[in-house]
Amino acid sequence: MVSTDRFLAFAAMSLLVIVIPGPSVLFVIGRALAHGRRTAIATALGNVLGSYVLVVAVAVGIGSLVERSAAVFLAVKLAGAAYLVFLGVQAFRHRKDLKASAIAAGATGSPEATGSAGATGSAGAARGDLRTVLDGAVVGVTNPKGIVFFAAILPQFVDQSAGQLPLQMLLLGLVPISIGLVTDTLWGLTAAAARTWFARSDRRLSMIGGAGGFTMIGLGVTVAATGRAD
Repeated sequence: MVSTDRFLAFAAMSLLVIVIPGPSVLFVIGRALAHGRRTAIATALGNVLGSYVLVVAVAVGIGSLVERSAAVFLAVKLAGAAYLVFLGVQAFRHRKDLKASAIAAGATGSPEATGSAGATGSAGAARGDLRTVLDGAVVGVTNPKGIVFFAAILPQFVDQSAGQLPLQMLLLGLVPISIGLVTDTLWGLTAAAARTWFARSDRRLSMIGGAGGFTMIGLGVTVAATGRAD
């Protein structure tokens, strides 16, 4: 199985790559600014789930195909970029609704919100969280940085002589996933804390919601315009 030396070396490599903010970090920050702490945490969770899908794809050989094929890589990259722009536009369009949403959420959680109204609110929140996790997963699985990292770097740390290469990749893949979950969550909570101050004013909250939307739009454009040229 994976030796301790290889495991630690891959952990160090993963940390170096992850601490440099990329699409996933900026996306979490944008969602935190636009929607708050709960959405930031759900987005971070979805992001790492999507990233682990890339690990599984590499383990079964699909990831290498995507990374080596310029056409497939471009299609995946553009799909992720388009989805980021879409989410950014939605956040910007609804920036003035943030205060009303916050008030409604507070009313739902109050002692007066009982019975069927409370149940409906809980179900709606659960559906909202699931949608947020799925949004994060889509961005994670189409992240060009993640595709290149897992397809080009992960296989270099497996022990060919030990066999069970897919299992080794799946185990090693948990390392950057765990690091990413912690760092993305911290980024999101930090951004959400700044948003809390803005939430004291309707105008400031609208501005920060718009900034979150613009962050995601800019990120989508950047992802589409950068990367491999072949």
